[in-house]
Amino acid sequence: MAQPITIARVSSNFERELLLRPFGFKGGYMSEIWQTAVMLESDSGLRGIGLGSQGVLWSDAGVFAAHAESGGNALMYAVTEFAVQLVRGRSFTDPIELLESIRGEVYTYARSVTQHAALRETFVLNALVAVDNAAWLLYAAEHGITEFDALIPPAYRAALAHRHEQIASIPLMAYGVPVEEITAAVAAGYFFLKIKLGQPGTQAKMLELDKARLSAIHAAIGGARTPYSATGRLPYYFDANGRYESKDTLLRLLDHAKVIGAFDQIALIEEPFPEELETDISDLPVRIAADESAHTDKDALARMQMGYRAMALKPIAKTLSMTLKIARLAHERGVPCFCADLTVNPILVEWNKAVAARLAPFPGLGLGLVETNGHQNYRDWERLRSYLPLPAAVWTRATKGVFQLDADYYARSGGLFLPSAHYEAMFPPH
Repeated sequence: MAQPITIARVSSNFERELLLRPFGFKGGYMSEIWQTAVMLESDSGLRGIGLGSQGVLWSDAGVFAAHAESGGNALMYAVTEFAVQLVRGRSFTDPIELLESIRGEVYTYARSVTQHAALRETFVLNALVAVDNAAWLLYAAEHGITEFDALIPPAYRAALAHRHEQIASIPLMAYGVPVEEITAAVAAGYFFLKIKLGQPGTQAKMLELDKARLSAIHAAIGGARTPYSATGRLPYYFDANGRYESKDTLLRLLDHAKVIGAFDQIALIEEPFPEELETDISDLPVRIAADESAHTDKDALARMQMGYRAMALKPIAKTLSMTLKIARLAHERGVPCFCADLTVNPILVEWNKAVAARLAPFPGLGLGLVETNGHQNYRDWERLRSYLPLPAAVWTRATKGVFQLDADYYARSGGLFLPSAHYEAMFPPH
């Protein structure tokens, strides 16, 4: 059995990063994203610096709506700092065990500090990403691990056994993105686009707006071709963020898709229903993916049992530890997975890619999938990219909608175990 690692010194910090324009979904709009950093140092003097990107609106829209934007972010950061202080002096043998040992106490604190009795667990997991990330890097340092494959505990390796040479880069098309920008993305080589549905308004208004949006998009790109899909046509990926209150309303949208000839191109619809709608959906004629409703492995299993046929994994939003648990459950049940974004910074994109590169190919495609939309939304994306340990590496940028993952990428594990001078400078040696 591995020797326990004792956390002797801790610290945390954050930076505010502005967005290019208000980013709207779930009926709200974000103007900035707080980037958190956590340092955990063992009693042997080794340390890990982990990062997080806060998504208050995504993780709990109720908390976001109840506060000024900066207030909601401050609350999530307070939860991160509480967790950082909680692990000071603790010993752990692996990061998954560490996360489980604190999750309940952190949730109790988060519910208190937000004064939100029905706080969604995803809010807490989002706050814990930087802590968990730091724990994994400290664990790697203590055990001399410099390869991502070696970092994955044996019990979870079957779920991440592939090594794709290419993974699709999925851009995000929010409500306000003009159709012209979507057309330009396809012309640039992107072929698997995440398109936000579930627009603001009543259910009737939402449905009409979504039908019009689908019609406009299909008219613009429906005839485009790609070598990456089994049919040669573009697969459509829609995300409704829980806005469809009934299966009947979604079926009316699908009927419209059939009328305009877009139905056969729908690869998946993510989170169309409110989390509270716990009903069997196995009769729906499209693949439905779970994302924020699958807070934990227990929730993910419940969604699979309801008929959800894909899982959006988010090591960058729900912790790597929880993601490994969900990935294993999905693998055991033959449910395909892909990695979704939270508009995270470039270093966290590499953590997402590390998982996506090892998942089984998504049905109908011969490669893995990773969403990354930071380049579309951060005002200073190129400055954030400069914080990468290897910013010039070819695999850090998508080419014609695809990340090329060569032998160098796997040999260096995407730079995950190399220090970032920018974030190291936040925690000078004591």
